[in-house]
Amino acid sequence: MHEEVLQAQGLDVFYGTSQVLFNMSLSVRKGETLALLGRNGAGKSTTMKAIAGVIPARKGTVVLHGKPIQGQASHLIARAGIGFVPEDRQIFPDLSVEDNLLIAIKRGVDGADDWSLERVYDMLPLLAPLKNRLGGQLSGGEQQMLTVGRSLMGNPNVLLLDEPSEGLAPIMVQKIGDLIDALRKVGTTIVLAEQNLHFCLGLADRAVVIDKGVDVFVGTIRELNANDDIKQRYLSV
Repeated sequence: MHEEVLQAQGLDVFYGTSQVLFNMSLSVRKGETLALLGRNGAGKSTTMKAIAGVIPARKGTVVLHGKPIQGQASHLIARAGIGFVPEDRQIFPDLSVEDNLLIAIKRGVDGADDWSLERVYDMLPLLAPLKNRLGGQLSGGEQQMLTVGRSLMGNPNVLLLDEPSEGLAPIMVQKIGDLIDALRKVGTTIVLAEQNLHFCLGLADRAVVIDKGVDVFVGTIRELNANDDIKQRYLSV
């Protein structure tokens, strides 16, 4: 069995006085794709942001490669090996595609530099012809690809993808699915937050279902797909 790369245990997260996550936990093994599934507003993005250090957890632990990272600044968590692809993409609209990628170059943990500009263009062939285009002139799908590419330039050990298919045209959803599949095949460890179980079926190994900030199901993606009760109750399937 592969070792667990990332464990989030018992996370309580608040926005002001409102509690959003309640004792939320997940773990992901090396080379695995874990789907974090739930309806809109269930707490998927908050879980991702808490792991990435974008918002602080009031309680709980996040452990990466056996070392606690909770409470650290988000740039230190990125340096420790977490790559975060946010739902709102946050590319630099006034920089070219290539500059958006180059600005993110960093070696990974232990000096890893598996991801070069050339390799990112190979993995994301859509971007190479657009390399001189400004980020703000890209379509939503192209921006999504760029955000993933930018994260890869930092040589992450774990890639957090927050709703990468949301709001995209079906052809781009297919391309994002192909990209995730290609990343899996080269051994990338991925946490994929999604509303769409169907999108995750061919991509994820295991699933955690979150509802109202609580993890209500943990199991293989196959077990989830066979569990009509959980699907109807928490995923509107």
